[in-house]
Amino acid sequence: MDRHRPRAVRLLPPRGRPGRARRECLRRCRVSLPWLVADIGGTNARFGLVTRPGGQPEAVAVLDVSQHLGLADAVAAYLADHAGGVRPGAACLAIAGPVDKDRYRLTNAGWSGSVRELGLPHTILLNDFEALAISLPHLAGDDLVPLGGPPPAAGLAKAVLGPGTGLGVAGLIPVREGWQPVPGEGGHVAVPVVTDLEMEIVRALHADGLPYVDAEHLLSGTGLPRLHRGLALVRGVAPEARTAAQITSSGDPLCVETVEVFLALLGGFAGGVALTLGARGGVYLGGGVLPRMVDRIPGSAFRARFETTAPALAEYAAAIATSLIIAEQPALTGSAAWLAQRFPDVERV
Repeated sequence: MDRHRPRAVRLLPPRGRPGRARRECLRRCRVSLPWLVADIGGTNARFGLVTRPGGQPEAVAVLDVSQHLGLADAVAAYLADHAGGVRPGAACLAIAGPVDKDRYRLTNAGWSGSVRELGLPHTILLNDFEALAISLPHLAGDDLVPLGGPPPAAGLAKAVLGPGTGLGVAGLIPVREGWQPVPGEGGHVAVPVVTDLEMEIVRALHADGLPYVDAEHLLSGTGLPRLHRGLALVRGVAPEARTAAQITSSGDPLCVETVEVFLALLGGFAGGVALTLGARGGVYLGGGVLPRMVDRIPGSAFRARFETTAPALAEYAAAIATSLIIAEQPALTGSAAWLAQRFPDVERV
């Protein structure tokens, strides 16, 4: 058999008296494999195929967003060049930007529109941090680096946050059908300053022309240079333009101190997310910034600030695990898991 040929599956209608759910299932009773999964960011679009329900993505490829006119063009290129020209029977696409039913808009790129343009039978849109949240129960072992606290508790609410280009936040709660992601825009709450130095940095940035300093303004890939500038203003030295990568790799005292302040603020922010969502199943950190400084987290104030975000609930926070996600394609894993949960009762034809 041609390994690229989609395999047909049949959704099993719910048992019992015919009702709306049963009629709907009967109306769309055939779904074919493979399924398409994607993680679409402002720079890269990652694609993969799921060839069996519950399976991990295969034939993973990364496309340059700038080299494609839009989502439909990128999907077509992936299917033609990396997937043998198959036509997926369903898709789950994680988008780094706001989604509304079938419509999407990439925050840091020009792509926008409706997934109906793809012409696929069943297409689900998720925010990228929704997909990351759904991946959490499926990550273990080498996918994670422990950052303090006990091992993650199974079956309880979880949270994920990540400093990347921006600062994403999402929750995950257990439901009868499995798990339900809780998307949000938590990265835009006020930055959780505690120390005198942190307050001085915020005041310096106010005076420098930033009227409101939210968490993303400092706790992100674009925020690290801003934090570095604010610290330079406080220390009375001439601000020198640095990228996030330069700051995290430099031994310059101001860069070192910038990373220390960054990790302390991140610990306070993560603690606030844990308390807000009741994430006793663990708080997970993703994004592209933290892997550059993973060796510096254990000796930082991250965990102490996490546990003392609310001193009255320090014991509560101390019982919550914190972990760094280092899996290569967690959003693809989450998208695949969401499809498997949405289409659980399948029978090969």
